[in-house]
Formats: sequence, structure tokens, C-alpha cells
Amino acid sequence: MNKEQILEALKTVKYPGIDRDIISFGFVKDVLIQGDSVKILLQISTKDPANVRKIEDEVRATVQKLSGVKSVELDSSLSKAERSPEKGPDPWAGRAPIPGVKNIIAVASGKGGVGKSTVAVNLAVALRELGYRIGIMDSDIYGPSLPIMMGLHQRPLAQGNQIIPLEKDGMKLMSVGFLLDDKAPVIWRGPMVTQMVQQFLRNVRWGDLDFLVIDLPPGTGDTQLTLVQTCPLSGAIIVTTPQDVALVDARRGLEMFNKVNTRVLGIVENMSYFHCPHCGGRTDIFGSGGGERVAAELGIPLLGEISLDPAIREGGDSGNPIVQADPESPQTKAFKELAIRVAGLLESSPV
Repeated sequence: MNKEQILEALKTVKYPGIDRDIISFGFVKDVLIQGDSVKILLQISTKDPANVRKIEDEVRATVQKLSGVKSVELDSSLSKAERSPEKGPDPWAGRAPIPGVKNIIAVASGKGGVGKSTVAVNLAVALRELGYRIGIMDSDIYGPSLPIMMGLHQRPLAQGNQIIPLEKDGMKLMSVGFLLDDKAPVIWRGPMVTQMVQQFLRNVRWGDLDFLVIDLPPGTGDTQLTLVQTCPLSGAIIVTTPQDVALVDARRGLEMFNKVNTRVLGIVENMSYFHCPHCGGRTDIFGSGGGERVAAELGIPLLGEISLDPAIREGGDSGNPIVQADPESPQTKAFKELAIRVAGLLESSPV
């Protein structure tokens, strides 16, 4: 019996409901062997106690079956210092946090048309499915997508100088699309856009949230700069498609976050491939491997690959995102894997 054998055995332990093992998710932090006793250090990113118990029970049972093992001890309480190496001074010391909001995630893209809003909304819903308290802020003032994608068209109420966000399925939502008529164009100069973003950050009663997912407009303009200069982002996610023209813009978007000292969590390759429902074949409509190449080139993770599928588009158009419309679909599993990775990068302690 050795550490490698135990790690190999643990590759058979899947995250509940997802065809991905706990080793590839990085949940197993270390394996310690002393005689016939094994101690396993786990860091499980979920707020569902049932999932934690399932994983722990399966880890214990899997290791106990190995030849030479008499006792198995699990440690799921890694300290914060063991989880996060020292990163030096806090670059956000001068930015005021949003009261009650633990993590702020910006979902960005260098160009339009890559499905950024689709990724942002389904990521948020997947995080909610993991048991987290979620808010979604649509900061694309000129082209708000959240009302359509979540199927909400009411006007939010105000109390004093605060806006009460709309709620759906336990998530808090805010978009300029809730404040305007469907056909009303937004003809604003930069300062007005900046003011609206600041109001959404500071004058919306978000309450206690584990994650506030912010859907940014494409590019690197006023909204992005206002956001990174105003509040302490936990991290940014860059959405791209595989073709070269999108990857060039993804690099620009990533460089923008680097220049303003914002952590980039990784890249999501959307419309990665098309899986034909009739013949079962795979077609790389926009090329292949682009997201992986850029992630490797820039030294950041490739967080996920989302297929091009009509069901994802239909979910967004109907106000019922694919993650909640079809919980067992391969596309939903891909978004849930993305959510688990993001939560694992940002959560300081398992729950």
C-alpha cells in the first residue's frame, strides 16, 4: 500500500450527481500513511451537508477495501492558512466591500456574442443548486439580458434610497432592464453608466450573499473600470469561444484585469463543440482546443468547456436556464462542474 495506490482508488469516487471524480476537482489535499492506518485530508466545496457526507462515506469505504488498510481517518477541516498561501498585501484594502456579500465574481468577455450572459446566469443557478446564497447583477447597461434569461419583467421597489432587488428561485436579481420599458433604448454617456453601476453596487439591498455574480458588458470600457475600482472583486472569469478571433479578445480582457490587479479565476470555453443528437457525432464548429491553449499560455485554469446546444439557447430565451430546466442534462453537469471549481477557488472553508 502506498499513496499513489490510494489516490488511484479515489479516482472512482464521484461528486454526487456529476461524472467527475474528487481527485480531478482537487478535493483530496493529502494522504498520510502510518503503518496500516490512513489519514486523508479533504477540502470539499459545497454547502450541502448531504453531499459532504456522501463523499466522506464513499472515500472511507473505498480506502477501507484496499489491501493492508485497517483504519481510515478523514480530516475535512483544513485551516485557512493551509488552503490559501500568503498573497502579500490586500490589493483591495481601499475598496469598500458590499455589506453582507462574501464573494463578488465578474463574468467578462473581450467581445460580444460568445455567450457570456448565458454562462453567468447558469453559473449562478448552479451555485444556488450547491446550496449557496446567490445574487446576479446585470451590469450591461446598453444590452441587459437578465430579464429575458430569468423570465422576470416586474419593476423593483424602493425603500428610502435603496432598491429592493427582484427575487426568483431564491436568487436576488438586479438589471437596468427591470427599470426600463422593453423597447426603450439606453442612450447614455459614460458618466451616467458609471453612476448606474455604482448604484447597483451600493444602493441595492443585496443582503447576505455567498456569491454575487456580475454579468459585465463585453470589452474593457467604463463599466469594467468602475467595477474594479469600486469594489473588491474576488475574481473574474473570462468567457471565450474556440476560434482565434475570440481568443485574441479574451487575451485583451484578461490583460485588463491583470493591469488593475484583479485575480482571474480562469477561462470558460463556450460553444466548445456541437454534439449531434441524431448521429451522435461531435463537430468542432468554431475549432477546438483554443481555450485550453490560451489558458496554458497565460498560466490560468481552463475552468470548463460548454457545448453548443439548442437547449441552452431555449432555456435562456424562455426564462428557464438549462441548469434548472433540465437538471440531468450533460450541459447542466458541465455548468455544475464549473460552479464546483469556482466555489473551490474562492471558498475559505468547507460547509
